[in-house]
Amino acid sequence: MSVPYETAAHEAAESPETPEEHLARLLGRALNSFELPDECVRRLDCALAHDSSLHSAHHSAGLHRETYRHTWLLSDGSALTLWELVHNPTPGAEPQHEVYVDEEELRAATARLPLPTDAPDFELPVLVQLAPIPAPRHVYVPDDSADHARRLLRRAENTDRPDADTAALLTSAFAHQITQAFGRPCRAGRIGLGFALYEHAFLLRDGREVSLWEVEHTATPDGRHMCEVYPTEDAAREAMERRAAQVS
Repeated sequence: MSVPYETAAHEAAESPETPEEHLARLLGRALNSFELPDECVRRLDCALAHDSSLHSAHHSAGLHRETYRHTWLLSDGSALTLWELVHNPTPGAEPQHEVYVDEEELRAATARLPLPTDAPDFELPVLVQLAPIPAPRHVYVPDDSADHARRLLRRAENTDRPDADTAALLTSAFAHQITQAFGRPCRAGRIGLGFALYEHAFLLRDGREVSLWEVEHTATPDGRHMCEVYPTEDAAREAMERRAAQVS
């Protein structure tokens, strides 16, 4: 038995596509992609990773049908699967592609195909699994996050702020969350001295999470407000201790 084209699993292994590119290619070849719910497509805009595998196949008298499982890992830690049906309407014809949200729709579409009912059918287990990716620690908000990172670094006054490589990395941020960090306080120092520590967590297009730690304080000779940014929480807290000691 010969298969006239590559399987989706082989394509995924050979092509280093991003989740967005893979989705665009799938929807571009599917005859019914316009029928997908808008909400489904919107959720896939925030996909972090994807996987494709052959689910089942059916071949008989020059006609063939394959179904593929395409799964995306989303930024909230959940997964979303689309089912692709590939078949040729007549022997020797070019394959046609259709895409469905659930297996019930897939089965209904498969039942309409002109394949003999006595032709053998086989189903494959999932051969390729998504690599384990930890669920994001934060609840991110898609926004102009790259610009937020740029403005945060621009207002930082410390000379040991994150370097240009970090700034370049954050140009791919598409969502972020800001939270105030508590925990061990720095020593009080001068009366009226104020410190606040914030974590700016960014979600990048490739699924990585990068945090910057912002220290806001008034530990300056004239008591003015100052912003400093550090690449780690430990570095930020050490800076708070150091500033408090300088003005106590």
